[in-house]
Amino acid sequence: MANDAPVLHVTGRVLVGPEEVRDELWVIGGRISWTAPYDTENVQTVRGFVLPGLVDAHCHVGLEAHGGVDKATTEQHALTEREAGALLLRDAGSPVDTHWIDERDDLPRIIRAGRHIARTKRYIRNFAHEIEPEDLVAYVRQEARRGDGWVKLVGDWIDRDRGDLAPCWPREALRAAIDAAHEEGASVTAHCFGEESLLDFAAAGTDCIEHASGLLPDSIDLFAQQRISIVPTLVNIENFPKFADAGEAKFPGYAAHMRDLYARRFDTIAAAHEAGVPIWVGTDASGQLPHGLVAAEVAELTKAGMTNLEAISAATWGARDWLGRPGLDDGESADFVVYEEDPRDDVRILAAPARVVLRGRQVQP
Repeated sequence: MANDAPVLHVTGRVLVGPEEVRDELWVIGGRISWTAPYDTENVQTVRGFVLPGLVDAHCHVGLEAHGGVDKATTEQHALTEREAGALLLRDAGSPVDTHWIDERDDLPRIIRAGRHIARTKRYIRNFAHEIEPEDLVAYVRQEARRGDGWVKLVGDWIDRDRGDLAPCWPREALRAAIDAAHEEGASVTAHCFGEESLLDFAAAGTDCIEHASGLLPDSIDLFAQQRISIVPTLVNIENFPKFADAGEAKFPGYAAHMRDLYARRFDTIAAAHEAGVPIWVGTDASGQLPHGLVAAEVAELTKAGMTNLEAISAATWGARDWLGRPGLDDGESADFVVYEEDPRDDVRILAAPARVVLRGRQVQP
């Protein structure tokens, strides 16, 4: 922590939580304080609407379309997220070790899921450990120990024999693997586009699903009952028509399926939200998309029936609580974003932070 960080006096509307708003906070020694310091000389003043640092709960730092990238490119990924106000990242799978970022006071905090674990030849080349079911438990334990409390599985992908999306793992293998992750103190999430794999993961006791575009009433009920979170990545689902076009010639069934999932994406997420499924903001940045799109994903969630306040919470207070990380709490690291206007009135304001404060320092003027 940067104890030599300047003292900041932040005034305006400090959005501590969905229902709690204060008029000011102080930053002393890089940490939040609700009490003014004894010496108020040489204090920097910041004014505006304040939110905890935004959360991108599904991105890939150090990964691009061809696989892992070098340190300089990885650094740029993190800086781009920071400039967008995303100061807490859940990295949902990367083939490169990014733990060096933890030593940098100027880069966002990362919660890692290790490297993707996929079925042999059933995922994007150079992204994942590609294995068979008999090795799944061992690889889950390995990645649980390498990560920061999460493991990422690839739950479904195109099956060339079927010509469509199909689950990657037998249900019993999943159950054993998820049990193993929990024994290691890790939670499990999975990439799932289609319908079938969602039922398998629910039965096996997963903690979260990425994309979840195949949710139907039966799986929605299970997810709500079991409090299985979803990270819809709606900004990435915008690519489904492109995926369909690419597969049309060889796999027309797959193409039609992807177009259907795309067409009902907002209805799917709206039904999940209405049923009480926990929903969080994530962009899937790096494979198909650039980093820095967290505000765009918040806006997409409002199109799926979430109120402005609910969608903001999915990227701030609620998301931080879900991930076990502090927000604007007394004594905690001063990681927050300042806006000139109230994002509760228009979530598009999130795309234009006036100030970004990380570990008590203004990192964006």
